[in-house]
Amino acid sequence: MNARQPKPTGVVNLPLAIRDLNTRLSETRHLLPWELQHILFSLGYVDDLVDEKVIAFAVEVARGDWSEWMAA
Repeated sequence: MNARQPKPTGVVNLPLAIRDLNTRLSETRHLLPWELQHILFSLGYVDDLVDEKVIAFAVEVARGDWSEWMAA
């Protein structure tokens, strides 16, 4: 695994994975959960496909403090 490739994560760290994905690929910020499901798995952010409802919740958590996170 090279330095740019993310380490697979579990559902608990999914908001962090979504933030990382959005930072690296800004075009993913407006994707729907079913689109993120495939991208997160294909790019190695998760070991297995995650349920769309879980992804939708993780996106909301990741965006909850988005302005504070982007300022850092």
